[in-house]
Amino acid sequence: MRYSEFWDLVDDVFGARMGRTLAQDQVLGGLDDRTSVQALADGEEPRTVWRALCDAMAVPESERWGSLTRAPRTR
Repeated sequence: MRYSEFWDLVDDVFGARMGRTLAQDQVLGGLDDRTSVQALADGEEPRTVWRALCDAMAVPESERWGSLTRAPRTR
């Protein structure tokens, strides 16, 4: 997954305003108590960050890829 795909999914699944706020402020235990923004800045893979955010927000598997018809490619 590319960084741009991560941000597209954040906007699509959570809404632009709420998604950006979650990424900036929501501390995620699955990311060693970092926010999504911090984890990405630290070099964490966007796919790992996306999964941690979805897990923390209890997004059902069927809704994790938003309007995309399939999951983004892996690198």
